[in-house]
Amino acid sequence: MGSGHWSTNVYDAARSYRASTGASAFAYSDGGATTTHPDLDPYGVTVRESRDSDDHPESLAIAVLFDVTGSMRAVPRALQEKLPDLLGLLLRKGYVEHPHIMFGAVGDATCDRAPLQVGQFEADNRMDDDLGKILLEGGGGGQMRESYELAMYFMARHTAIDCYEKRGKRGYLFMIGDELAYEAVKRREISKVIGGEAGEDVPIDELMRELRRKYDVYFIIPEGAYHARNRELKEFWQSLLGQNVLYLDDLHAVCETIALTIGLAEDAIDLDEGLAHLDEVGSNAGPSVSRALARLEASRSAVAVSEGLPGLGPVSSGPSSTVRL
Repeated sequence: MGSGHWSTNVYDAARSYRASTGASAFAYSDGGATTTHPDLDPYGVTVRESRDSDDHPESLAIAVLFDVTGSMRAVPRALQEKLPDLLGLLLRKGYVEHPHIMFGAVGDATCDRAPLQVGQFEADNRMDDDLGKILLEGGGGGQMRESYELAMYFMARHTAIDCYEKRGKRGYLFMIGDELAYEAVKRREISKVIGGEAGEDVPIDELMRELRRKYDVYFIIPEGAYHARNRELKEFWQSLLGQNVLYLDDLHAVCETIALTIGLAEDAIDLDEGLAHLDEVGSNAGPSVSRALARLEASRSAVAVSEGLPGLGPVSSGPSSTVRL
């Protein structure tokens, strides 16, 4: 997957049509669906692919997976509304030349009807179509845990991305949520939700190490979500991801935050340049994005300084974007 090109004109035409007819951007869910859309069902999927093509000879895989339980159900609507801003910054400002973007959703495999929904890696307006097919289930188990680890398992073992396989360059994975993962991905849940015969449960720290060989992984905690200020939540994700845990005080700045995080990681911009780009495109997300990325930018700057001084190694625990195969 990943052919074609994004068109803001096509997006605007679809939005205008929905406005004139009263249709929802999430017609599948808002229309009363109660099960995972067939196009997003992970069961039986061998791999979701991000492959190079004539349109995109050096593709870069970017996945955005979000919790759709409880207060987090507003996330996909915010993403859908700001999708042109994400693509505009990545493409027009030159952060990434050939992005392939996948959207997906996370629930609770212990109780939800749609514990994992996974779209395709897309380069054109089909990524908007995938967002519209997501079931906004609500639900959740009520124990401050969701099945992020099941999504991580899928991304680690059921995706194939040319940026990594051909060029040794990691893709990007953003998870957005306000709860903990379970301590291990359970083989019975793998079998039930994804299919196949998993040999054993996989502890989350082991799974994260595997996942980070293929992706730079970030976890975004939005302010206003039910558990956003919970200390255990922050400590849990920081123990796995360090400074790659981002605290966002305005959910509607999520697309800009993702775009600038990638721009920083790609060394396409520094934070001040990225914030200036937000001003140029008329976004008011700058203050929120600045606060969310301040620690990440400080860590990045510290690494740049240390790499320029003899005898000093990197001071950041975060992953680099390129790895040796």
